[in-house]
Amino acid sequence: MQDPKHVKCKHYCLITLGANLPSATGTALQTLEKALELFLSESLQIRRISEWFSTPAFPAGSGPDFVNGAVMVETSLAPDAVLAALHRIEAAMGRTRENRWEPRLCDLDLIAYDDIITPDLETFERWKALDLSYQKTMTPDQLVLPHPRIQDRSFVLVPLNEIAPDWVHPVTGITVSEMLAAIPTADLAEITVIPA
Repeated sequence: MQDPKHVKCKHYCLITLGANLPSATGTALQTLEKALELFLSESLQIRRISEWFSTPAFPAGSGPDFVNGAVMVETSLAPDAVLAALHRIEAAMGRTRENRWEPRLCDLDLIAYDDIITPDLETFERWKALDLSYQKTMTPDQLVLPHPRIQDRSFVLVPLNEIAPDWVHPVTGITVSEMLAAIPTADLAEITVIPA
């Protein structure tokens, strides 16, 4: 009998990484690099990785600047199992989940899984349209894909554009590069590459 956490063929996921606090591992950047080392043990094979970027905390004034990046992974895990794997990696890095949008030791977000929409279009649209004041306190009780606010977040789009510029949003039909082009120039000016 097949493990229900796995699916028969390989799938591609877009995952973003962020941290703005040091951990037992080291700096925010060192923590994220260590987190990436754990991906393979969770059946997440990294196929592409972006550069690391320094980005202001969101919302503005909520903490130190973040280190952000993105990876494309290949996996046989189902979407919920990918999310559970990312949560295990976060926990291994020392992350706890207490407050929404708090400073983070390690934040791994499943942005997209192939081109699926889950759990359904209506739920996706509801979370996509959620007012910012509610975003600060509300979190979905189930996995919503693609991430409902990809198009609004420069700190997500800049690294994603390095690894998947032609990925097409399954609801809007817009590519990552097109979403990035719609971000205000002032927002992009605050994002800088961290030298290797």
